[in-house]
Amino acid sequence: MKYEWRKAEKKFYCPKPKPEKVVIPKFKFFTVAGEGNPNDEYFAEYIGALYSLSYAVKMSLKKGIVPKGYFDYTVYPLEGVWDINEDAKKEFSGTLNKDDLVFNLMIRQPNFVNQEFADMIIELVKKNKPHELLDKVKFDEIKDGTCVQMLHLGRYDDEPRSFKLMEEYAEENGLVRKSKVHREIYLSDARKVAPEKLKTVLRFQVKGNNEKQ
Repeated sequence: MKYEWRKAEKKFYCPKPKPEKVVIPKFKFFTVAGEGNPNDEYFAEYIGALYSLSYAVKMSLKKGIVPKGYFDYTVYPLEGVWDINEDAKKEFSGTLNKDDLVFNLMIRQPNFVNQEFADMIIELVKKNKPHELLDKVKFDEIKDGTCVQMLHLGRYDDEPRSFKLMEEYAEENGLVRKSKVHREIYLSDARKVAPEKLKTVLRFQVKGNNEKQ
């Protein structure tokens, strides 16, 4: 039976459209870092590089490359961790210039993927579908820990409305946002879904009022 993350991991990928506290364990990812406006044409190249690797992992069984513990599954959604560059932080006035954004895009991988297998997949894709961004891809294990998250419904530009609700929830529950860095999980394909119907999980790390940074 195919592993479906939407059903098996609802607390991580299917939150309600209201803030909640969640503890995120360590997950494995292919990641690629960059900077600039996500509306620029080249941004799609980062996404394409990650999906080419993710589908190569999924289809490895048909290629005769069978890692220990392999199971069939649905490819995980695209995620992005977002911040602004250091110069922008020094002069930030409250208005975001998307050209100042820095990002680490990623797609989670099943637990059977280890560093050795990930390296092999990267080299295989480089050979079959060469792309300069593949040299920037890393295989990482990332643990976000205690976070506040919610499902944002609608346009990406309307996300500040949801972040305000999340920050209010954190304050009411004795939690402090660690930084302005945040994670987005894209449950909708923006190429196929109307902007007002987009579904995006928003998440940021928090700590208790008495905890150290």
